[in-house]
Amino acid sequence: MGRILSVNLAVPEPSTAKRVGITGINKQPVNRPVAVRAPGPKTTGLHSGLVGDQIFDIEHHGGDDQAVYAYAREDYDWWEAQLGRALPGGIFGENLTTVDVDVNGAVIGETWQVGDSLVLQPTFGRIPCATFQAKMAEPHWVRTFTEKNRPGAYLRVVEPGDVEAGDPVKILDRPAHGVSIASAFRAYMIDPERLPELVEIKGLPDHLRDLLRQRMGD
Repeated sequence: MGRILSVNLAVPEPSTAKRVGITGINKQPVNRPVAVRAPGPKTTGLHSGLVGDQIFDIEHHGGDDQAVYAYAREDYDWWEAQLGRALPGGIFGENLTTVDVDVNGAVIGETWQVGDSLVLQPTFGRIPCATFQAKMAEPHWVRTFTEKNRPGAYLRVVEPGDVEAGDPVKILDRPAHGVSIASAFRAYMIDPERLPELVEIKGLPDHLRDLLRQRMGD
């Protein structure tokens, strides 16, 4: 069984990468329980699923299908070896840094119980953006992050609850379609011939399904 290594909330900082001027990608661990609930629509709701978190680019981030972002410590360790630098939890902008959870191998639509009552559901991988590249200050970071296919997972809130460091993560059920976060991300970003397979899976966000159909010319 996996667990939550840290729960991370935004510490806003200036950004020149986008028009918003401020970014919440800088997330720092907190040593207390944090309430998690569905935030509502992307541009008009509460934006982040974690109470106390902040999202400023509400056109591209947040909302029910991106309520929580999780990233695995094991993937951070892999990136540290590749980049030759320390990467503390939260630097990728994730709310939950995990241990012993196969975040990229999670099947879209499966459900995770986190702690006593919180239930989350992986929806898709994180699409890298200009803000992420500016934060990392690595040449061609968007392309590199895409090619290495370790995106982490956005999650929707199925049942609200609290989360804190040390909480166990248990997989409650897993859809039979078997399409993982990593394989869906690759199909969307790199292998468009696999889009017909992706568009049919249960648990995919509706807006993303519509976008995929447009790409396919349906």
